Amino acid sequence: MTLTSDRTETETPAENPPETTPPAAGGRVLGLVGGTIGLRRLGVALGVYLACLAVFALVVISKGADPLGVANSMVHSAFLGTGSIQQLLLRSVPIVLAALAVAIPARAGLVNVGGEGQLIVGAVAATGVGVAVGHAVPGPLSWLLMALAGAAAGGLWAGISGILRTSLGANEAVTTLLLNFVANDLMLYLIYQPWKDPNSSGQPQSRPLAAQAQLPYILGHWLNLAMIVTGVAAVGALLLLKRTGWGFGLRVVGGNPEGGRRAGLPVNRLLLSSMVVGGAFAGLGGMLNLAGTEFQLRPDITLTFGYVAFLASWLGRHDPVKVVAASILFSAIALGGNGLQLGYGLDGSVVDILLGLIVVAPLVLAKNRRKAI
Repeated sequence: MTLTSDRTETETPAENPPETTPPAAGGRVLGLVGGTIGLRRLGVALGVYLACLAVFALVVISKGADPLGVANSMVHSAFLGTGSIQQLLLRSVPIVLAALAVAIPARAGLVNVGGEGQLIVGAVAATGVGVAVGHAVPGPLSWLLMALAGAAAGGLWAGISGILRTSLGANEAVTTLLLNFVANDLMLYLIYQPWKDPNSSGQPQSRPLAAQAQLPYILGHWLNLAMIVTGVAAVGALLLLKRTGWGFGLRVVGGNPEGGRRAGLPVNRLLLSSMVVGGAFAGLGGMLNLAGTEFQLRPDITLTFGYVAFLASWLGRHDPVKVVAASILFSAIALGGNGLQLGYGLDGSVVDILLGLIVVAPLVLAKNRRKAI
């Protein structure tokens, strides 16, 4: 009897479980709060970007043009005209790859402003190889050789800044920017002197690539091989950063270099390799732009693609998927400005104002987000 009585006093009756607070109510409250914050952020984002369009419209009005007509012309030029989509995607090729060249080192905390120069040296190396072997080898082999040459040149060019950073502590943002001018001068020397086309009527340009060395269209004129290579490269960059130990190491070093060093990571090697790999993407972009669009080396072959790519990578927060989307958006805006001179008397560079506003908008959104927190 005693044992039974003790057990009865100490056990909690099954029919009277301890009272607990139902978690569902708290979850619903958090969900409502999170939904409200999400809707508020969406509203603020829409408002900011609409304000950007409004400011651009005011600029257009100040130039004496109709903003609705300008907007219609830009949309038609970028998306609705004959061959506009193909031209847009082909124009996006060097911008996408140069933007990835910025995004990859950014994961390690580095700032690569040298996409322009890396595009140029990639195009220079591809021109040298393409002109030399284009008539002597089959097309696929010449494409492969040109791609390897362009990627290697871009990687080596970016590697110069990587070595200066890891060995001497030089700021890579400064050295990559300065190397852009060196790359441009190198290209100008070649097309004005040893590589100048004798049949160019005095124009500074290289001899054109052989027909078999030019990248072909697939499915009629719907798809250029350069677009396919760019898509594969973008997927490769995504997998490289998200699915490999090397990509994880870059994220660790970018977040806390000293912590990575104490954990045994080869910090300098990761920094240098990120610059080299990024430069290789830009060098490949220079080759694809040459072999898919230009077909010969000439001044302004990159048309400041490298600087636009830097802004695209920054807008996409160095995430490969967002970076590709931002690159295509910027390409569409730039392409939309082509017809403004004839139709409305506006310089095509007026779209640079819209690009600048779109890039500044995330700063406003980030400031608003910090206030909300």
